[in-house]
Amino acid sequence: MARFRQFLAIDWSGAAGERHSGIALAIADAGGGAPVLIERGNKWSRAEVQAVLADLPADTLVGMDLGISLPFADCGAFFPGHPSSPPDAKALWAMIDRLCESDPHLAAGSFTDHPDLARFFRRQGGREGEAFRCDGAEHGRGRFRVTELRQAEMGLKPYSNFNLVGAAQVGKSSLTGMRMLHGLNGALPVWPIDPLPPSGSVVCEIYTSLAAIEAGRSASRSKIRDRAELDDALGALGSARIGGTGEIDDHSSDAIITAAWLRRVADEPARWNPDGLTRQIAQTEGWTFGVT
Repeated sequence: MARFRQFLAIDWSGAAGERHSGIALAIADAGGGAPVLIERGNKWSRAEVQAVLADLPADTLVGMDLGISLPFADCGAFFPGHPSSPPDAKALWAMIDRLCESDPHLAAGSFTDHPDLARFFRRQGGREGEAFRCDGAEHGRGRFRVTELRQAEMGLKPYSNFNLVGAAQVGKSSLTGMRMLHGLNGALPVWPIDPLPPSGSVVCEIYTSLAAIEAGRSASRSKIRDRAELDDALGALGSARIGGTGEIDDHSSDAIITAAWLRRVADEPARWNPDGLTRQIAQTEGWTFGVT
């Protein structure tokens, strides 16, 4: 019997402000059919997504396109040399939320601009902190988690969660997402920081480009903005198609494809037991679901 009944994929945004065109939610039913985009009369806010996660249907697998933690294994700490560097991911979430208590809409600017922490980030205006790279690394891409190193080996192009600059930066999305996860107050297990329970709903980190590649797209063509191409990708995943013609925004297509992909692969044991995922890495850095 399948472990999950529904598969909810969330394309997330760390942009400034309350409501964001970059947030999209799509859900696929274990019984089949095309994934359904969860529409709103207005753009989604991060707080509204948090409310959805606090009241999920039973046995829902939630995939969120954000990093659930920061690099730890490379330097033996999130913030080497900082006397209050957290020991694990949940303590990191609490630290971020505490320092950003006055930031509206789950923003995390007070964390990245904190005088004791800014030196670990690359920020706007050419401000690269002296600790942005670990152990004097010559490459300028910043620090990576173990799961992100595995992504690179798979042909994907990960970005450091310490990078807050550029169109491809993921740091803001990840930090705002960590505030949101902390706000759930343990109501949902977050794999693999929490062990996978035998039943109930679970949140995991996803990389939408991985879903697109497994749907037959190349890494350079992972973003889909045409409904016919979206249907082709859904068909490659064994999913019913949404139908229709014309344009679709890539945030919506990312969520739709990833919901179908989660349904396709969630019962594969290797996805939950990737090589290199130790308990220490799970509790500090987390992992991206599907990266084996």
